[in-house]
Amino acid sequence: MIGIRRQRRSRGMKLALVLVMVAGGGSDGTATAATPTVIHDAGSYFPDQTGNEWRYRGRMTKGTVNQIADTTFVNVSTVTGKTRKDGVLVTVIHDTNPGDQGPTDSYYLRDAAGIRYYGSKPGTKLEQQLIPYQIVRFPLELPSSFQQLDRDNLNLGLDIDHDGRAETVDVQATVTVQGEEPVTVPFGTYERAIRLESRMNLLVHLSRDGTQVHGFDTMTVWLVKGVGLVKYTERQLVPMVRAGKERLIEITEELEDATLHGGTELLSRHKPSTHGVFTGHPLDHTLREPETLRTKGGELQILRLRSE
Repeated sequence: MIGIRRQRRSRGMKLALVLVMVAGGGSDGTATAATPTVIHDAGSYFPDQTGNEWRYRGRMTKGTVNQIADTTFVNVSTVTGKTRKDGVLVTVIHDTNPGDQGPTDSYYLRDAAGIRYYGSKPGTKLEQQLIPYQIVRFPLELPSSFQQLDRDNLNLGLDIDHDGRAETVDVQATVTVQGEEPVTVPFGTYERAIRLESRMNLLVHLSRDGTQVHGFDTMTVWLVKGVGLVKYTERQLVPMVRAGKERLIEITEELEDATLHGGTELLSRHKPSTHGVFTGHPLDHTLREPETLRTKGGELQILRLRSE
């Protein structure tokens, strides 16, 4: 996937240079700051040629303290071509079932500055107030982070306290490039995968009485050079206002097959080991329905980073 969804979500395009940490002590015992590794060919981690296709095996667990539901699903992510959004030529990523939420088209712009998310179809009222926004910055620095979103008093587009009025929400999100590490998925084992994390915090203001309700969405994705998004995990804390409790949702997707065109490194992969891990989804996040957080990708979505 080209983007990091979900992220996310974040669900995006859920589409990896060794991290060198140099820490030393001077004669006075004072440690020096870590020296970041700069990846100048970062675009190769987000292959977006038309026709590229990734097949992901997914699992979702959700529930409260006493109730847990566990489901599996399949999502196929395909680069279908280009279109114009707000006068900008963007890449279209079609997902058949990201996060077990049904079909979605997501839109991304990749240029020298990184990857920007231009929304999805179907979209949400909240998403329309946030786009476009950056999901990855080029060149990639390991480690590094940036504030992705910081918006207050947005229209949530949902009436979760059932008083006939939509709630407002404050949104903050940060993207962190954590480093590089090995990863194994059904499609193969890779010694050098870039690990990114996106965290979104939501503060919902209920219109009925001004009560504040907190939620979060954390998405971790693993990206491989020439392949894209190979692993994604997501955790969402969703407030259930009417029930007076919270619901935790955990989503994972892992790459099990891919058809890629040009400049890939598929021949360098190895057979997976006995322990599997999960694959990615874009870093793009949206609220889909009352009491349900949803991520869209392409990646991290990006973010799949969708781009998870």
